[in-house]
Amino acid sequence: MYRGPGATTAIGFVLIDIEPTREKEVYARLMKIKQIVELYPLFGEYDLIAKVEAESFDEIGSIVVSQVRGIEGVKATKTLARMSL
Repeated sequence: MYRGPGATTAIGFVLIDIEPTREKEVYARLMKIKQIVELYPLFGEYDLIAKVEAESFDEIGSIVVSQVRGIEGVKATKTLARMSL
């Protein structure tokens, strides 16, 4: 559990599937989205995982739909939302 600054911020983890050979291009474009606070390449079914922080989960959804999926070369996304216990 995380209790530091931003603990009440909406956080989502976005798994991103990219067209072959476009990984570096998509990575560079994603790094320009200010709400993406961490971005890592992966091995496996998805190519990247992005940590997105925003004021609300609705805003995270909007960022994924309008900005992440709008990048040429992004084939699919899967968003996981942080919850509180």
